[in-house]
Amino acid sequence: MKKVITTIVSVMLVSLLLIGAVFCFTGCQNKKDDSKLYVGMECGYAPFNYTQTDASNGAVKISNADGYANGYDVMIAKKIAEALGKELVIVKYKFEALIPAVNAKSLDMIIAGMSPTADRKEAIDFSDAYYTSQLVIVVRKTEYKGKYANATKLADFKGAEIAAQIGTFHNDALQAQAKKYGILPQTPMSDFPALINALKTGAIDGYVAEEPGAKADCAANEELTYIPLKNNDTGFDASPADVQIAIGLIKNSSIKDQINAALKKISAEERVKMMGDATFYATGKTVLPDPVPEE
Repeated sequence: MKKVITTIVSVMLVSLLLIGAVFCFTGCQNKKDDSKLYVGMECGYAPFNYTQTDASNGAVKISNADGYANGYDVMIAKKIAEALGKELVIVKYKFEALIPAVNAKSLDMIIAGMSPTADRKEAIDFSDAYYTSQLVIVVRKTEYKGKYANATKLADFKGAEIAAQIGTFHNDALQAQAKKYGILPQTPMSDFPALINALKTGAIDGYVAEEPGAKADCAANEELTYIPLKNNDTGFDASPADVQIAIGLIKNSSIKDQINAALKKISAEERVKMMGDATFYATGKTVLPDPVPEE
């Protein structure tokens, strides 16, 4: 009996040591250099954020993966880091892991083409918007067996198999509104490269994207085009919060006011130019810019 008790105690001690090691590891992972600004993004959502092989065009080395991050989000992150007087550190995360990472204090903020939806606002705080866009659908061109290249409104997609990225408002809108238009919503996919591949191989008829992302995808893939839908008109029903893009922060962040002040200094004209540059850097092609939004 004594031997059994000794064995049980030994097992308990080992378990406690393992638990302690896990907590120590997690804590160490969360320790950050206060002189640096840790910003999370996918590094795979052009032109907002994407990965390239070198530091050209102002790209920033990804801290936890190969390659360099560039895009509109990176440009915004640079301006925020400068305003805060900190060195920018880009950390690559899966989109659905970004909010938990902020709440775990592994990240200082999310700058990843993220919309401040009502559900997300329950988990984290957001800055003022730094971009507003339309939800559109990317399809194959007619000459590449695309059946929906001449669509002009959501009703034209009756019977179409349409997908979106998991964890995004794009997918929320698709799943909630597809039935109304006879659209067949597909299982959401992990990222935009997966969506592009599925579309090009004919596994789906189209995917939901924001207009800047659609422009970049189509510029980089000659088989693709997009249908320029308009929110709350020919396209998806969406509130301003759904289609705006803002910086995600832990609740009651002490730097929120400083971030908003920095964003206010970026004019509408400069934002349009930044998006144009980001698309060109990602694709090597110039696309028509979005109109300058009203201040």
